[in-house]
Amino acid sequence: MQFGKVEFPELLDFTLPLDHNDTPRILSKYPKTTVPEVFIGCAKWNKQDLKNFYPKGTKDELTYYSRQFNCIELNASFYQNFSSQQYQTWYNKTPEGFKFFPKLSQNISHFKKLHVDTQPFVDDFLNNAQYLEEKLGTIFLQLHTNFSPEYFDRVVHFVEKWPQKFKLAIEFRHRDWFNDTTVATELCELLEKNNISNVLVDTAGRRDIIHMRMTNNEAFIRFVGTNNSSDYLRLDEWATRLKNWTTLGIKKIHFFVHQNNEIASPLLSKHFIQKINKELKLQIKKPRLKNDNETWTLF
Repeated sequence: MQFGKVEFPELLDFTLPLDHNDTPRILSKYPKTTVPEVFIGCAKWNKQDLKNFYPKGTKDELTYYSRQFNCIELNASFYQNFSSQQYQTWYNKTPEGFKFFPKLSQNISHFKKLHVDTQPFVDDFLNNAQYLEEKLGTIFLQLHTNFSPEYFDRVVHFVEKWPQKFKLAIEFRHRDWFNDTTVATELCELLEKNNISNVLVDTAGRRDIIHMRMTNNEAFIRFVGTNNSSDYLRLDEWATRLKNWTTLGIKKIHFFVHQNNEIASPLLSKHFIQKINKELKLQIKKPRLKNDNETWTLF
């Protein structure tokens, strides 16, 4: 993942922003719980990206991956429209409790930019993805960096047409969605009204778009590491923040680890699982890494 990549991450301040004033209000709307739903995983499962993760002789990567992690952020669905049969195959390969969080097609988000004639693409995507049944997690829409507030009317149309039976999260990458107070407020009110998650993106080169503004009781977080030792400290800070949000009423935590060099994603994911288990007193299964007893590097 190259989004937000920087050459010298050690020069950056990765401190998370303070909670937005609206976040405590949003979370207070929901009954408090001591055990939130937590899913932590990588963005991909293929062997080429997750080199050294799979034991020698592994024949089916998804079957193995899904028994090490409880979810996958399904980036592949952004590039290819998979058939219902493919989703059924993935369903059958994965154990009970595993979830997929698919990204909506680039035809919808990047090529058509939410134009009204994208609806057939949306319908086709959902008609196929629904075959994941209870293993279908929140679907997310990632908008292009050049998708600015000038397209606000398209966002309104898309959100209001979205079928409520499918959970949705939206990632905004243009800075004007966040640095214009009026736009940011109107956008978050729209998402809150329609129970849509405001994706939280933590990546090195785009500190201008990181925010702590919740719009419902789901924290949908896309963490992009830098293959630097600071990644561990950043994950630890996230664990502390999520512990605090749990006391405020967070119900769902969906956390996906990316890297510019994905080789370390399983390692960082394991570290975060261990940290979250400790902070929230959970027992999420820790992945078994092929070289657990060796020293891994982030490079």
